[in-house]
Amino acid sequence: MRTDSGHDLRHHGDAEVRDDGGSLVDLAVNVRADTPPAWLREHIAASLGGLAAYPDGRAARAAVAARHGLPVERVLLTAGAAEAFVLLARALKVRRPVVVHPQFTEPEAALRDAGHSVGRVLLREEDGFRLGPAAVPEDADLVVIGNPTNPTSVLHPAEAVASLARPGRVLVVDEAFMDAVPGERESLAGRTDVPGLVVLRSLTKTWGLAGLRIGYVLAAPETVADLERAQPLWPVSTPALAAAEACVGPRAVAEAAHAAHRIAADRAHLLAGLARFAPAGLRVVEPAQGPFLLIRLERAATVRHRLRDLGYAVRRGDTFPGLDEEWLRLAVRDRATVDGFLRALEKALDH
Repeated sequence: MRTDSGHDLRHHGDAEVRDDGGSLVDLAVNVRADTPPAWLREHIAASLGGLAAYPDGRAARAAVAARHGLPVERVLLTAGAAEAFVLLARALKVRRPVVVHPQFTEPEAALRDAGHSVGRVLLREEDGFRLGPAAVPEDADLVVIGNPTNPTSVLHPAEAVASLARPGRVLVVDEAFMDAVPGERESLAGRTDVPGLVVLRSLTKTWGLAGLRIGYVLAAPETVADLERAQPLWPVSTPALAAAEACVGPRAVAEAAHAAHRIAADRAHLLAGLARFAPAGLRVVEPAQGPFLLIRLERAATVRHRLRDLGYAVRRGDTFPGLDEEWLRLAVRDRATVDGFLRALEKALDH
Protein backbone atom coordinates (compact mmCIF):
# COMPACT_ATOMS: atom_id res chain seq x y z
CA MET A 1 0.00 0.00 0.00
CA ARG A 2 1.34 3.44 -0.99
CA THR A 3 0.67 6.84 0.55
CA ASP A 4 2.58 9.12 -1.85
CA SER A 5 0.83 11.37 -4.35
CA GLY A 6 2.92 11.76 -7.52
CA HIS A 7 -0.13 12.07 -9.78
CA ASP A 8 -2.20 15.02 -10.91
CA LEU A 9 -5.29 14.08 -8.92
CA ARG A 10 -7.18 17.15 -10.18
CA HIS A 11 -6.87 16.27 -13.87
CA HIS A 12 -10.16 15.09 -15.36
CA GLY A 13 -11.38 14.24 -18.84
CA ASP A 14 -12.92 17.65 -19.45
CA ALA A 15 -9.39 19.10 -19.64
CA GLU A 16 -9.02 17.35 -23.01
CA VAL A 17 -11.90 19.29 -24.57
CA ARG A 18 -11.50 22.74 -23.05
CA ASP A 19 -10.12 25.73 -24.94
CA ASP A 20 -8.47 24.49 -28.15
CA GLY A 21 -10.11 21.07 -27.69
CA GLY A 22 -13.64 22.42 -27.96
CA SER A 23 -13.99 21.36 -31.60
CA LEU A 24 -12.77 17.79 -31.08
CA VAL A 25 -14.94 14.69 -31.17
CA ASP A 26 -15.14 13.87 -27.47
CA LEU A 27 -14.16 10.39 -26.29
CA ALA A 28 -12.51 11.86 -23.19
CA VAL A 29 -15.51 12.75 -21.01
CA ASN A 30 -17.70 9.99 -19.58
CA VAL A 31 -20.99 11.83 -20.05
CA ARG A 32 -23.50 10.14 -22.32
CA ALA A 33 -23.68 11.84 -25.70
CA ASP A 34 -26.85 13.56 -26.95
CA THR A 35 -28.02 14.38 -23.43
CA PRO A 36 -29.94 15.77 -21.65
CA PRO A 37 -32.98 14.63 -23.62
CA ALA A 38 -35.55 17.23 -24.69
CA TRP A 39 -38.13 16.17 -22.09
CA LEU A 40 -35.58 16.68 -19.29
CA ARG A 41 -34.44 20.05 -20.60
CA GLU A 42 -38.06 21.18 -20.71
CA HIS A 43 -38.68 19.92 -17.18
CA ILE A 44 -35.65 21.79 -15.86
CA ALA A 45 -36.63 24.93 -17.76
CA ALA A 46 -40.09 24.82 -16.19
CA SER A 47 -38.48 25.07 -12.74
CA LEU A 48 -36.93 28.45 -13.51
CA GLY A 49 -40.15 30.23 -12.61
CA GLY A 50 -39.50 29.29 -8.98
CA LEU A 51 -36.01 30.76 -8.69
CA ALA A 52 -37.16 33.58 -6.39
CA ALA A 53 -37.82 31.02 -3.65
CA TYR A 54 -35.13 29.21 -1.72
CA PRO A 55 -34.61 25.61 -2.87
CA ASP A 56 -36.77 22.98 -1.18
CA GLY A 57 -35.28 19.53 -1.57
CA ARG A 58 -37.97 17.51 0.18
CA ALA A 59 -39.74 16.24 -2.93
CA ALA A 60 -36.50 15.29 -4.69
CA ARG A 61 -35.19 13.59 -1.59
CA ALA A 62 -38.39 11.59 -1.23
CA ALA A 63 -38.22 10.61 -4.91
CA VAL A 64 -34.65 9.33 -4.54
CA ALA A 65 -35.64 7.41 -1.41
CA ALA A 66 -38.57 5.81 -3.24
CA ARG A 67 -36.32 4.93 -6.18
CA HIS A 68 -34.14 2.81 -3.89
CA GLY A 69 -36.77 1.66 -1.39
CA LEU A 70 -35.23 3.61 1.48
CA PRO A 71 -36.53 6.04 4.12
CA VAL A 72 -35.72 9.68 3.38
CA GLU A 73 -33.43 9.79 6.42
CA ARG A 74 -30.97 7.64 4.46
CA VAL A 75 -30.72 10.08 1.51
CA LEU A 76 -28.65 13.23 1.09
CA LEU A 77 -28.77 15.30 -2.10
CA THR A 78 -25.47 16.83 -3.20
CA ALA A 79 -24.10 19.16 -5.85
CA GLY A 80 -22.81 16.22 -7.87
CA ALA A 81 -21.13 13.14 -6.44
CA ALA A 82 -17.87 15.12 -6.21
CA GLU A 83 -19.33 17.26 -3.41
CA ALA A 84 -20.04 14.10 -1.44
CA PHE A 85 -16.32 13.23 -1.40
CA VAL A 86 -15.53 16.64 0.08
CA LEU A 87 -18.24 16.21 2.73
CA LEU A 88 -16.97 12.76 3.67
CA ALA A 89 -13.40 14.03 3.96
CA ARG A 90 -14.41 16.96 6.16
CA ALA A 91 -17.17 15.48 8.29
CA LEU A 92 -15.99 11.99 9.17
CA LYS A 93 -13.48 11.49 11.95
CA VAL A 94 -11.25 8.83 10.43
CA ARG A 95 -7.64 7.92 11.19
CA ARG A 96 -6.60 5.66 8.33
CA PRO A 97 -8.45 6.27 5.07
CA VAL A 98 -7.62 4.02 2.13
CA VAL A 99 -8.54 4.47 -1.53
CA VAL A 100 -8.59 1.52 -3.92
CA HIS A 101 -6.87 2.54 -7.17
CA PRO A 102 -6.86 3.00 -10.08
CA GLN A 103 -10.12 4.89 -9.75
CA PHE A 104 -11.63 8.37 -9.87
CA THR A 105 -9.05 10.59 -8.18
CA GLU A 106 -11.33 13.14 -6.51
CA PRO A 107 -11.90 11.06 -3.32
CA GLU A 108 -8.19 11.01 -2.56
CA ALA A 109 -7.76 14.66 -3.51
CA ALA A 110 -10.58 15.65 -1.14
CA LEU A 111 -9.15 13.59 1.69
CA ARG A 112 -5.69 15.11 1.22
CA ASP A 113 -7.14 18.62 1.09
CA ALA A 114 -8.85 17.91 4.43
CA GLY A 115 -5.50 17.03 5.98
CA HIS A 116 -5.67 13.24 5.88
CA SER A 117 -2.78 10.95 5.09
CA VAL A 118 -4.26 8.63 2.48
CA GLY A 119 -3.25 5.02 1.90
CA ARG A 120 -3.53 3.43 -1.52
CA VAL A 121 -4.38 -0.11 -2.50
CA LEU A 122 -3.21 -0.52 -6.09
CA LEU A 123 -5.05 -3.19 -8.09
CA ARG A 124 -2.86 -4.84 -10.71
CA GLU A 125 -3.14 -5.24 -14.45
CA GLU A 126 -2.13 -8.88 -14.21
CA ASP A 127 -5.18 -9.46 -11.99
CA GLY A 128 -7.44 -7.62 -14.43
CA PHE A 129 -7.64 -4.77 -11.91
CA ARG A 130 -10.05 -6.90 -9.93
CA LEU A 131 -10.56 -6.56 -6.21
CA GLY A 132 -8.82 -8.84 -3.74
CA PRO A 133 -10.46 -7.90 -0.42
CA ALA A 134 -7.44 -9.14 1.53
CA ALA A 135 -5.40 -6.32 0.00
CA VAL A 136 -7.19 -3.72 2.14
CA PRO A 137 -5.52 -3.25 5.56
CA GLU A 138 -7.66 -4.45 8.45
CA ASP A 139 -7.15 -1.22 10.38
CA ALA A 140 -8.44 1.00 7.56
CA ASP A 141 -11.43 2.88 8.97
CA LEU A 142 -12.48 4.43 5.63
CA VAL A 143 -12.30 2.54 2.33
CA VAL A 144 -13.26 4.08 -1.01
CA ILE A 145 -13.87 1.99 -4.14
CA GLY A 146 -15.63 2.64 -7.45
CA ASN A 147 -18.07 0.16 -8.96
CA PRO A 148 -18.00 -0.03 -11.92
CA THR A 149 -14.58 1.51 -11.60
CA ASN A 150 -13.47 4.55 -13.52
CA PRO A 151 -11.19 4.18 -15.53
CA THR A 152 -10.80 0.39 -15.66
CA SER A 153 -14.48 -0.39 -16.46
CA VAL A 154 -14.28 -3.31 -14.02
CA LEU A 155 -17.53 -4.27 -12.32
CA HIS A 156 -16.73 -5.88 -8.98
CA PRO A 157 -19.14 -8.47 -7.53
CA ALA A 158 -21.42 -6.86 -4.95
CA GLU A 159 -20.50 -9.41 -2.32
CA ALA A 160 -16.78 -8.85 -2.86
CA VAL A 161 -17.30 -5.13 -2.24
CA ALA A 162 -19.61 -5.75 0.72
CA SER A 163 -17.00 -8.06 2.24
CA LEU A 164 -14.82 -4.99 2.81
CA ALA A 165 -17.26 -3.80 5.50
CA ARG A 166 -16.14 -4.01 9.11
CA PRO A 167 -17.47 -2.70 12.44
CA GLY A 168 -16.03 0.76 12.87
CA ARG A 169 -15.23 1.18 9.17
CA VAL A 170 -16.94 3.43 6.62
CA LEU A 171 -17.18 1.73 3.23
CA VAL A 172 -17.72 4.26 0.43
CA VAL A 173 -18.82 2.79 -2.90
CA ASP A 174 -18.85 5.21 -5.83
CA GLU A 175 -21.64 3.99 -8.12
CA ALA A 176 -21.58 7.02 -10.43
CA PHE A 177 -21.75 4.75 -13.49
CA MET A 178 -23.92 1.94 -12.12
CA ASP A 179 -27.02 3.07 -14.01
CA ALA A 180 -25.07 2.44 -17.24
CA VAL A 181 -24.85 -1.26 -16.30
CA PRO A 182 -27.83 -3.32 -17.56
CA GLY A 183 -29.95 -4.28 -14.58
CA GLU A 184 -27.60 -2.36 -12.28
CA ARG A 185 -26.30 -5.75 -11.26
CA GLU A 186 -23.77 -5.69 -8.42
CA SER A 187 -25.23 -2.46 -7.01
CA LEU A 188 -25.31 -1.99 -3.25
CA ALA A 189 -27.77 0.92 -3.42
CA GLY A 190 -30.76 0.14 -1.25
CA ARG A 191 -28.84 -2.26 0.99
CA THR A 192 -29.18 -1.58 4.72
CA ASP A 193 -27.52 -4.76 5.99
CA VAL A 194 -23.91 -3.72 5.23
CA PRO A 195 -22.36 -1.92 8.23
CA GLY A 196 -20.87 1.48 7.51
CA LEU A 197 -21.99 1.46 3.87
CA VAL A 198 -22.11 4.77 1.98
CA VAL A 199 -23.21 4.59 -1.67
CA LEU A 200 -22.69 7.60 -3.93
CA ARG A 201 -24.71 8.13 -7.09
CA SER A 202 -24.39 10.72 -9.85
CA LEU A 203 -27.10 11.91 -12.20
CA THR A 204 -24.65 13.85 -14.38
CA LYS A 205 -23.24 10.96 -16.42
CA THR A 206 -26.28 9.22 -17.87
CA TRP A 207 -28.38 12.37 -18.15
CA GLY A 208 -25.76 14.85 -19.38
CA LEU A 209 -26.08 17.19 -16.39
CA ALA A 210 -22.43 17.82 -15.57
CA GLY A 211 -23.08 21.56 -15.80
CA LEU A 212 -25.98 21.37 -13.35
CA ARG A 213 -24.26 19.33 -10.59
CA ILE A 214 -26.59 16.79 -9.01
CA GLY A 215 -25.93 13.55 -7.15
CA TYR A 216 -26.82 11.89 -3.88
CA VAL A 217 -25.61 9.83 -0.95
CA LEU A 218 -27.28 6.72 0.45
CA ALA A 219 -26.15 5.92 3.99
CA ALA A 220 -27.23 5.33 7.57
CA PRO A 221 -29.26 8.23 9.02
CA GLU A 222 -26.50 9.22 11.44
CA THR A 223 -23.96 9.40 8.61
CA VAL A 224 -26.36 11.44 6.48
CA ALA A 225 -26.84 13.82 9.41
CA ASP A 226 -23.07 14.23 9.83
CA LEU A 227 -22.63 15.01 6.14
CA GLU A 228 -25.60 17.36 6.06
CA ARG A 229 -24.10 19.43 8.89
CA ALA A 230 -20.98 19.91 6.76
CA GLN A 231 -22.99 21.23 3.80
CA PRO A 232 -23.65 24.91 3.24
CA LEU A 233 -27.25 26.07 3.34
CA TRP A 234 -29.28 25.26 0.21
CA PRO A 235 -26.43 23.34 -1.49
CA VAL A 236 -28.53 22.05 -4.40
CA SER A 237 -30.21 24.55 -6.72
CA THR A 238 -33.89 24.49 -7.65
CA PRO A 239 -33.19 23.38 -11.27
CA ALA A 240 -30.93 20.59 -9.99
CA LEU A 241 -33.64 19.44 -7.57
CA ALA A 242 -36.14 19.38 -10.41
CA ALA A 243 -33.71 17.28 -12.43
CA ALA A 244 -33.14 14.88 -9.55
CA GLU A 245 -36.84 14.29 -9.04
CA ALA A 246 -37.33 13.68 -12.76
CA CYS A 247 -34.29 11.42 -13.22
CA VAL A 248 -35.34 8.93 -10.55
CA GLY A 249 -38.94 8.66 -11.71
CA PRO A 250 -40.28 5.54 -13.47
CA ARG A 251 -40.03 7.05 -16.98
CA ALA A 252 -36.41 8.06 -16.49
CA VAL A 253 -35.40 4.76 -14.86
CA ALA A 254 -36.86 2.89 -17.82
CA GLU A 255 -35.09 5.20 -20.28
CA ALA A 256 -31.78 4.76 -18.45
CA ALA A 257 -32.22 0.99 -18.54
CA HIS A 258 -32.75 1.14 -22.30
CA ALA A 259 -29.69 3.36 -22.67
CA ALA A 260 -27.60 0.89 -20.65
CA HIS A 261 -28.35 -1.86 -23.16
CA ARG A 262 -27.51 0.47 -26.04
CA ILE A 263 -24.22 1.40 -24.36
CA ALA A 264 -23.39 -2.30 -23.98
CA ALA A 265 -23.97 -2.84 -27.71
CA ASP A 266 -21.91 0.21 -28.64
CA ARG A 267 -19.14 -0.93 -26.29
CA ALA A 268 -19.08 -4.33 -27.98
CA HIS A 269 -18.73 -2.57 -31.34
CA LEU A 270 -15.80 -0.52 -30.03
CA LEU A 271 -14.16 -3.62 -28.56
CA ALA A 272 -14.47 -5.47 -31.86
CA GLY A 273 -12.92 -2.55 -33.70
CA LEU A 274 -10.02 -2.28 -31.26
CA ALA A 275 -9.28 -5.99 -31.60
CA ARG A 276 -7.74 -5.47 -35.00
CA PHE A 277 -5.00 -3.36 -33.40
CA ALA A 278 -3.84 -6.18 -31.13
CA PRO A 279 -0.90 -6.97 -33.47
CA ALA A 280 0.24 -3.38 -32.89
CA GLY A 281 0.36 -4.09 -29.16
CA LEU A 282 -2.94 -2.51 -28.13
CA ARG A 283 -4.52 -4.23 -25.12
CA VAL A 284 -7.95 -3.63 -23.59
CA VAL A 285 -8.91 -4.27 -19.97
CA GLU A 286 -11.70 -6.83 -20.12
CA PRO A 287 -14.39 -7.68 -19.31
CA ALA A 288 -15.47 -4.04 -19.51
CA GLN A 289 -18.84 -3.17 -17.99
CA GLY A 290 -18.88 0.64 -17.87
CA PRO A 291 -19.53 3.25 -20.56
CA PHE A 292 -15.79 3.53 -21.20
CA LEU A 293 -12.76 1.34 -21.92
CA LEU A 294 -9.18 1.38 -20.64
CA ILE A 295 -6.54 0.54 -23.22
CA ARG A 296 -2.77 0.16 -23.09
CA LEU A 297 -0.34 0.73 -25.92
CA GLU A 298 3.20 1.89 -26.39
CA ARG A 299 3.67 5.56 -27.23
CA ALA A 300 0.16 6.28 -25.90
CA ALA A 301 1.02 9.93 -25.27
CA THR A 302 2.19 10.35 -28.85
CA VAL A 303 -0.89 8.57 -30.18
CA ARG A 304 -3.13 10.79 -28.05
CA HIS A 305 -1.57 13.93 -29.55
CA ARG A 306 -1.88 12.52 -33.07
CA LEU A 307 -5.54 11.76 -32.43
CA ARG A 308 -6.03 15.38 -31.41
CA ASP A 309 -4.53 16.46 -34.72
CA LEU A 310 -7.03 14.14 -36.41
CA GLY A 311 -9.95 15.65 -34.50
CA TYR A 312 -10.46 13.22 -31.57
CA ALA A 313 -9.98 13.69 -27.81
CA VAL A 314 -9.26 10.75 -25.51
CA ARG A 315 -8.42 10.69 -21.81
CA ARG A 316 -4.81 10.26 -20.72
CA GLY A 317 -4.40 7.56 -18.10
CA ASP A 318 -1.20 8.52 -16.32
CA THR A 319 -2.98 10.79 -13.83
CA PHE A 320 -4.61 7.73 -12.22
CA PRO A 321 -2.54 6.11 -9.44
CA GLY A 322 -1.54 2.65 -10.57
CA LEU A 323 -1.32 3.61 -14.26
CA ASP A 324 1.40 5.19 -16.35
CA GLU A 325 1.70 7.06 -19.64
CA GLU A 326 0.96 3.92 -21.70
CA TRP A 327 -2.73 4.05 -20.74
CA LEU A 328 -5.70 5.81 -22.36
CA ARG A 329 -9.41 5.84 -21.49
CA LEU A 330 -12.02 5.87 -24.25
CA ALA A 331 -15.65 6.82 -23.71
CA VAL A 332 -18.14 4.59 -25.50
CA ARG A 333 -19.93 6.42 -28.30
CA ASP A 334 -22.40 5.52 -31.05
CA ARG A 335 -21.26 3.32 -33.94
CA ALA A 336 -20.75 6.10 -36.45
CA THR A 337 -18.55 8.03 -34.03
CA VAL A 338 -16.63 4.89 -33.11
CA ASP A 339 -16.03 4.01 -36.76
CA GLY A 340 -14.60 7.48 -37.38
CA PHE A 341 -12.43 7.17 -34.29
CA LEU A 342 -11.11 3.77 -35.36
CA ARG A 343 -10.07 5.19 -38.72
CA ALA A 344 -8.27 8.01 -36.93
CA LEU A 345 -6.61 5.56 -34.54
CA GLU A 346 -5.31 3.54 -37.48
CA LYS A 347 -3.73 6.68 -38.93
CA ALA A 348 -2.31 7.67 -35.55
CA LEU A 349 -0.68 4.28 -35.08
CA ASP A 350 0.71 4.18 -38.62
CA HIS A 351 2.13 7.69 -38.48
